Amino acid sequence: MADVLLTHSNHLYSDRKQARKMQPYPPLQTLIAAAQLREAGFSVALFDPALLSTPLEDFRAALRTHRPRLVAVVEDNFNFLTKMCLMRNRELAFGMCAAADEAGVPAVANGSDATDRAAEYLRAGFAMVLPGEVEPALEEVVRRLLGGERVETIAAPRGSVADLDALPDAAWDLVDMDAYRVRWQQAHGYFSLNLVSSRGCPFRCNWCAKPVFGSTYRFRSPERVAADMLRLKRDYGADHLWFADDIFALSGQWTLAFAEAVDRAGAAVPFKMQSRCDLMTRDTVGALRLAGCTEVWMGAESGSQKILDAMEKGTRVEHVYQARENLRRHGIRACLFLQFGYPGETWEDIQQTIDMVRKAQPDDIGVSVAYPLPGTRFHDRVAAELSEKENWSDSDDLAMMFRGAYSTEFYRELAAALHAEVRGDEPQWDSVRELNRDREGADRTVWTSC
Repeated sequence: MADVLLTHSNHLYSDRKQARKMQPYPPLQTLIAAAQLREAGFSVALFDPALLSTPLEDFRAALRTHRPRLVAVVEDNFNFLTKMCLMRNRELAFGMCAAADEAGVPAVANGSDATDRAAEYLRAGFAMVLPGEVEPALEEVVRRLLGGERVETIAAPRGSVADLDALPDAAWDLVDMDAYRVRWQQAHGYFSLNLVSSRGCPFRCNWCAKPVFGSTYRFRSPERVAADMLRLKRDYGADHLWFADDIFALSGQWTLAFAEAVDRAGAAVPFKMQSRCDLMTRDTVGALRLAGCTEVWMGAESGSQKILDAMEKGTRVEHVYQARENLRRHGIRACLFLQFGYPGETWEDIQQTIDMVRKAQPDDIGVSVAYPLPGTRFHDRVAAELSEKENWSDSDDLAMMFRGAYSTEFYRELAAALHAEVRGDEPQWDSVRELNRDREGADRTVWTSC
């Protein structure tokens, strides 16, 4: 019998794009929460639905096996998929809550979607939503619940963890590592695991939702991060790592100290991370390479300075080219996140983004469309235009949720054509041209360069 059965709602096979990519990562935040409860003296079990074919049926079996006193749906708040608040994830969370209720076990929830839509989660049967960072609240809820209080009466505090080094290492022993390893090896020929060096992001792009970590930025010590890398490399056989930080290498000084700590510990493992173009200076990139970095994903968003300024991004288009050159010099793959459909974007702005991609020649791109999430100034701006569907079903949806300049179909074709061009395949620009012609008042002459 476990005091707490921890789970999450990221089911890979419910997301067609992620199933194609086959790059599954264990639920890091869930595992840290499990370790924190263990350290406090509670018994825990994990139900990880990520790679299962029948997650709800298997969850019911886990309830029978572990007979928990509490179910905690703790999302991996470091995973960008969780931050997208996808409808299929929500449906699975609600299904697990219903199953727990049938078994007579109260359930609590934590994550971006639960924080944004607390009332919906409570209506679905959750006894409580724990907003923000999970560690300060979950331990108190469990302690008071097991002390005899009714879970419905416990007020969950919202706070942040000031000293990240005080948190225990993630409870990796709860994970079926073989299931993850086999899928990585079959799809890519190596095994990748995830870790973080920080929480939050201090920048204020007006479309970026931060319901869990807010705009604070806290980091772990370089030595603790290096030790984490060594553990994943030595104890779990990781050939590759993904730093899932919102923003990595914010401080050049920290990055240099991190590289030195990794070198001293012999912990270097090839890794990828995400950051900003303007942070990829020569010194920082050199330190990243020393630490083992092989791939950087940067939020370029647009090749139009007008759109970057409207987003309050705080970067300039030329930063993309500078970062690309610095990364190229050190043999690090440079990859760009792009965002189309932001209010005010015209075909001229889209063309500038296409031109930027052609000039920068990134190693890979990720394409999205403007996605209004609660708590952002962007959401406030377009709230009156939102349709009944307010969230994507999965990460490949790319649906326009408000009245944009172009249709959902246009942006999907645009994304497919640009992806194909970057990969060196034959891009289907004819489909994009045709959709542009169909748009009322569209300028047909601007397509000559495509």
